[in-house]
Amino acid sequence: MTDFPMVLQKNGRRVTLARRLRGVVVAAFSRRAFRERAGAKILEARVDGSQSHHKTGHIALVGAGPGARDLLTLRAVRRLQDADVIFYDRLVDPDVLEIARHDAMRVYVGKDLGTAASSQARIDRMIVTEAARGKRVVRLKSGDPSIFGRATEEIDAARAAGIEIEIVPGITAASAAAAAACQPLTERGETDTFVITTGTCRPGDAAPDRSLLARPGTTIAFYMSVEKAAQVQAELIAAGAPATCPVQILAAVCTPREKRAETTLAHLAETVRAEGILNPAILMVRYPKSLAQAVLRGARVAA
Repeated sequence: MTDFPMVLQKNGRRVTLARRLRGVVVAAFSRRAFRERAGAKILEARVDGSQSHHKTGHIALVGAGPGARDLLTLRAVRRLQDADVIFYDRLVDPDVLEIARHDAMRVYVGKDLGTAASSQARIDRMIVTEAARGKRVVRLKSGDPSIFGRATEEIDAARAAGIEIEIVPGITAASAAAAAACQPLTERGETDTFVITTGTCRPGDAAPDRSLLARPGTTIAFYMSVEKAAQVQAELIAAGAPATCPVQILAAVCTPREKRAETTLAHLAETVRAEGILNPAILMVRYPKSLAQAVLRGARVAA
């Protein structure tokens, strides 16, 4: 725009051109601003229209994602801003809670791995009790509530009490870990199967059959498995996975404490110890088809 006064000083013909150019520029910016405002209103209407306001008590199981609050979904933000009571887990980043309504009651119900600081039955009772009082309850869980989030128990408790309940999905740790490493979870021609599992089982549970996982073309994301790294390593190799399978270890993904390490299946446990990897972390094991073919060729040559 600063060029226009200089043009205006020269002759009338350029004055006309300058005015036309300015009109075109202003019109373009106006149309863009209109589209942005219209888009924002449509998006807001869709979010508002997704049952964010409830006349009676309601429970939302909300995924807080891996840590960074800018990875929350718009619906998750809306539920946090509408909540009367928020029950949050140990791994929920404090920055996420800052988005919530300032006067919402915040209740910590975190559980350490292998402990019961807040028993699940107690949490079930608390969220149902608050919702029965007509409160809008958010049960805030790290990652996605549907993946190792004990969502089933809370859904059953709510339904048994006649309380409306919903799940607001979040970005699970495996997706965040893959994005942080810039390593797709699937790759055409190499990995066409993606499995989420855990190395930590409840006492009394049958040992998992790792032979179902040790198949060419598979990417396996192990949750809650850092302390079981040696066991995971041994079981996968015993099930037929090559010791040279690439492994990525990602801890505290999408937080300032994020830590990454790359190794092979043969050195998984050793790398976890050497790098001082602690939970929360993901062990990402890839068994690409090309590796299976290379192993097969090597076996034929050796024979």
